[in-house]
Amino acid sequence: MIEITNKNWESEVLNSKVPVFVDFWASWCSPCKLMSSTLEEIERELSEKLKILKVNIEEDMDLAKRFSIRSLPTVILFIEGKEKERIIGAQNKIMLMKKIKEYIL
Repeated sequence: MIEITNKNWESEVLNSKVPVFVDFWASWCSPCKLMSSTLEEIERELSEKLKILKVNIEEDMDLAKRFSIRSLPTVILFIEGKEKERIIGAQNKIMLMKKIKEYIL
């Protein structure tokens, strides 16, 4: 998964041709680490229909503030640059896929 920052936010998220799942995480967050492998699996399965990107809030507090990230992990689904869904807390693959299917499958 690609790490994004304020510098490449516009090109990677706002201008994306496919929906984007943005994973807000931190290195000290155990649930974030658990969910990372699930997101990687989803990305492999849906690589042509969905892009999954990561924002390390320790390295880019501006994005965390911009999207009012208060809990980790938080995953936000963007379609055509607009927030469509926000998932807070570690979730399993079934739940994440259910949310994705509401929008893109």
